[in-house]
Amino acid sequence: MILDLFKLNGRTALVTGGSRGLGQAIARGLAEAGADVACVSRSGEAAETARLVEGAGRKFLDLKVDLSHPEQRKGIADQVVDEFGSLDILVNNAGTGTRHPPEEYPENEWRDLLEVHLTASFDLSQQAAPFMFKRGRGKIINIGSVMCYQGGWQVPAYTAAKHGLAGLTKSLATSWSSRGINVNCIAPGYFATDLTDTLRNHVTRGPEILNRIPCGRWGEPDDLAGLAVFLASDASNYMHGSIIPIDGGWLAR
Repeated sequence: MILDLFKLNGRTALVTGGSRGLGQAIARGLAEAGADVACVSRSGEAAETARLVEGAGRKFLDLKVDLSHPEQRKGIADQVVDEFGSLDILVNNAGTGTRHPPEEYPENEWRDLLEVHLTASFDLSQQAAPFMFKRGRGKIINIGSVMCYQGGWQVPAYTAAKHGLAGLTKSLATSWSSRGINVNCIAPGYFATDLTDTLRNHVTRGPEILNRIPCGRWGEPDDLAGLAVFLASDASNYMHGSIIPIDGGWLAR
């Protein structure tokens, strides 16, 4: 049956930035499809995500890690495998963003942002790959942005990181597809989350963005869950290196 291809029963997912927003919605969707979920968050305050995952009848592991610090990232995949016995799905979702004119962009913010968005995603992919190689299968889902395609306004570090993540997706897919690992990237448009509150409520930018979205609304985190489940499941087994926009028509305009 076609719907059986979307089931994730018996699989384990690691979702970074899973305590809120897009990461929380993805974690919930994966759990409802049958996966146990480990969540990485800087705050370690993932009680609501735990409630959603466990409410779906799945196991949950909360890992408090600041991904901007390489030493804290060591052994994350090992912890997941020790707890659940496998690591089948990796979702590199964690991220942040700061906005400055490029000529004033602080170097420390540039370095921290690229560390979380890009370097940590590569690090965790390297950690996960050996476990996936052993099983002959695995799914790595990078969460990019429409800034994989566009330049953005006063977000040079974020844009550079997302372009880099798109390139990393293609490179890893080229290297690992023959070994059973699917590496793909979701490119969300403008979504309503805590991180976008300031932008959505900005007196000029908020309305400008909304007026440019063809479907007439900002995305909701749950809009992303179905695509994440698809890319984590056997239904996407022939997809490698794809960058998939989900943006209310933003890039089509």
